[in-house]
This record gives sequence, structure tokens and C-alpha cells, in this order.
Amino acid sequence: MAAPIDTVADDDALYVLTAVLLTPAQFPSVLGDDYPAACAALALEPYIEGYGLVLGQDGSGARWTVVVEDVSLVAVAIAAWDCGMDYDLSPDDRSVVCALPGWPLPVAVAAPGLAAPHDPLPDPEAEGTEPAPLTPPDTESWGPAQRRMGADEIAHQWTAWREQIDDETAFADPPGTDSTGGGATPGSGPEPASGSGPESAPGAGPASGSGPESAPGAGLGSEPVPEPDPRLDAPDPHPEAEVQGEGGIETEAGGDQADDAAVSPVTDSPPGVHPGVRRALAQAHDYIDAPPPPGRIRSSFATGEARMLRVDGPGWSLVARTDDIAFILLDEEPGEVLPVGRGSELPGLLKGLDALAVRPA
Repeated sequence: MAAPIDTVADDDALYVLTAVLLTPAQFPSVLGDDYPAACAALALEPYIEGYGLVLGQDGSGARWTVVVEDVSLVAVAIAAWDCGMDYDLSPDDRSVVCALPGWPLPVAVAAPGLAAPHDPLPDPEAEGTEPAPLTPPDTESWGPAQRRMGADEIAHQWTAWREQIDDETAFADPPGTDSTGGGATPGSGPEPASGSGPESAPGAGPASGSGPESAPGAGLGSEPVPEPDPRLDAPDPHPEAEVQGEGGIETEAGGDQADDAAVSPVTDSPPGVHPGVRRALAQAHDYIDAPPPPGRIRSSFATGEARMLRVDGPGWSLVARTDDIAFILLDEEPGEVLPVGRGSELPGLLKGLDALAVRPA
């Protein structure tokens, strides 16, 4: 894969290591909640056709990200690599938009015979005007980038995460409610969880997916998915959705997930409802009436006739299958994954979001 391209500064060849797409339907989510935000992070115009990002090293071993307009060529290379095939990705110089120092994503390989990957030395003639080197997000902290990376990992490993949820226990009718979604007896709802998340977040590590690190959120999931050991309490049913109880899913650090609750797009939260989950679902509903920027809702293939949805918003990320439940991650709950049951209206919400979603070509 380390094929040289003569596109880096001073005509130094770039040894290609991997590549990713930057399009409305597929982009590294570490860069932003939507396609325009991802482009802005790289100082690029959000052209609807998108870009390809080619990551490699120059002859001195320095890290470079070359932005090209030939999206189709990059997509073919990624598809070939994902199938374990060799492909010489050599974009024409005329398709090169710019060369940015550094890498926005972690890359686990290096070009043979070169120095270890490092940031390029500053150009003395640039007089401080050149961009700072791109760097992958810090895996030891929690923030918007790590939250989106965590949601990407759940989408990539849906089955493993879904198997940790027992619907009969997680989304059953608790005492004081009826099966039609009646409210609980006052004081019978579960108390909100402390919200103390585990130290190990779902997006805090390199990816273990097949092929090179070429998909959005690539570089995630080197750690195995933890064995399910949930302590699940029953939520209050609600026409909107059902959220898993304060036991939640235990992650690798053994932390508990946020509390369970009924969720609906209104302001006041009944006992047991995590306000962040309520806010996320309310804002997701708002997207249907006022579509967000392109790429904030993305739909990809899933098994059967279902679609996999990835939706982001201010401080939250949602991942769901259109025929199943949803998971929500919040900035204010580091490392926590909050499952949301289908209820009676979640299917309609997911259907509406899927109708607005940008899909890969």
C-alpha cells in the first residue's frame, strides 16, 4: 500500500498508507457533527461532491494528509483494501487540492524503510502562516470527538452491543404502570443515576474493523467488547421510547450507565429520565421539521431490510437500526451508553430520520 505519489511539498513523494472519504454521506466523524463542520476542520469548502483524504509519509517519514478531488478513485482503493486486495492509489496531481501536515486519524502502519512517522518540520519561509499539524483525538479524555467515535464503534459492532441488552428486563413495565404506557405511581420511578461514567470510553481506542483505517471513525475498537454483565432496572413505559434503567451496560471499567426513564420531546423530565437523553430525542424530532446540515444524519446498510442510522447533535450522538432499538451517548456522561427501547413512537422517529439521511452512493 506504500506507493509513492509526487504531490507533497518540494516534489517529495508521498508513500500512501491509507485513505478515507470526506463526503456528506461518509466522513471521519472525529472532525465534526456534520459534513460542513468536518470540512471546516480542514479549512475546506463543503463541496457536495466531497473529497478523498490520502494519508501517508514523505521521504523523511513526515506525516501528510493529501486532499484530492477524485473521490471515485479513493473509494475504489478503499473497497479493494477492505477486500484484502492490493491497489496502487496514485491520484493525478491535477486532482490534488492541498497537502496538510499531520494525520487527523491514528494510523497503525508505517512505510517500510522510512523514519518513524512524525510531524513535518515548520517551513521557515512560511513565517508562521502554515497550518498546525493535524492530530488524532486524545484517547485519554472524553469530549465530542470521542463521543462520536464511540457511536461509530457501536454501529460497526452492533450485534455485540445489542446482545448485552435483555429487552424483557431492560424495557419491561415496572410496578405502578400499565402495559399501555400509563404513568407510574408518584415516587415509584427509579432515582436518577449518579452519572459517573467509566474511565474507558467506547470511542477511546483504535478500531478493529476489517481492512485499512478507511471508514469514518476509523481507528476505533482495539479493545474487545466487554462481556455483558448488566444490572438492569425496568423503565417507565412511554409512547415516545423506553430508556434502560440505572444499572445500564457495564463497560470495561465497570461503570454503570445512566438511569432509565420514559422519554418524549417535552421539557419537564419525570423521575428517572436522563435529561440528556430527553434532549437528544427532542432535538432528533426537530430535525424532521427542520433538516440539519448534510451529514448530521447518515444512513448505511444493515442486515435484512433495515438501515443503520448515525445521528449527531449538540452534545449527543445516536446510533440505531431502523428495525430495532437505539443507543445514545452524551458529552456529559463520559463513556456511558444509554439504550433506548422502541416504545410506540421510536420506529416513526427512526423512519423519519432515515428519510432525511444522506446515503453512500
